[in-house]
Amino acid sequence: MLLLAHTGRDEALAVARKVLAALVGQDVVVQVLAEEADELGVDATANVELVSEDEASEGCELVVVIGGDGTILRAAELTHESGTPLLGINLGHVGFLAEAESEDLEATIEAILERRYTAEDRLTIDVRVYQGKELVSSTWALNEASVEKAARQRMLEVVVEVDGRPLSRWGCDGVVCATPTGSTAYNFSAGGPVVWPGVEALLMVPISAHALFARPLVVAPDSVLAVEVLAQTQGAGVLWCDGRRTVELPPGARIEVRRGSKPVRLVRLHQAPFTDRLVAKFDLPVEGWRGASERRRKPQPEAADPA
Repeated sequence: MLLLAHTGRDEALAVARKVLAALVGQDVVVQVLAEEADELGVDATANVELVSEDEASEGCELVVVIGGDGTILRAAELTHESGTPLLGINLGHVGFLAEAESEDLEATIEAILERRYTAEDRLTIDVRVYQGKELVSSTWALNEASVEKAARQRMLEVVVEVDGRPLSRWGCDGVVCATPTGSTAYNFSAGGPVVWPGVEALLMVPISAHALFARPLVVAPDSVLAVEVLAQTQGAGVLWCDGRRTVELPPGARIEVRRGSKPVRLVRLHQAPFTDRLVAKFDLPVEGWRGASERRRKPQPEAADPA
């Protein structure tokens, strides 16, 4: 297994050491990034392998990620080619991508050792940047690709397109193209809808657009979204993918977003409904709910005798 942690947090390091000791104690071979070995206080042994980022997760059954959503996105970036499932142990604030909480560490380790987990594929997006007819950059994202203005004092002038047809022109702060997994991240903050992970779709949300038609869009998973930075735009824009990778966008740049060729696999320890996850992560008020199950449990009056 590959172990990744947010090494900038003492709490994450402490949890990572506990996980490492528990797995090694059960004769599980654990990979650790060589650059993080000092922070974790480990050396290469019979059951601990120090690997580079290029080798991360090779031959691994599972990636255990300790931190918040940002750490899980980093893990997804390192393991995208291998497709190794990711199990997140949350130490962040919301942690939508994480499956377990740090207070449930013993039960989580037990589930890992006994292989009591499943993996679900999450839709990703492939992103291409063109300048004229030349492909200048190609990348991907699990949550979102956002086209944003590079200078605070200037708006970004864009034309957006769906499936090869122009839709609208916006003067805006940017445009977010998101997946259902990313619908609770930047998309949510920008006013986009929450989309259940089981729904296959692509989302487009303008950011602070000055236009009559500037509503969030939900399109088919096989649609192709495009954002063109108009040539008369003053200054450059920037493309952010999952808040981790950037590409400069000069005037005239074209960004195309389509369904990714490789999904990201997230581990699930239990099959809790996404509704419950949404309520728990956002601390939504549900007091007073009775639900259909409550009504079914109540004794029903006997039917009158037709005689």
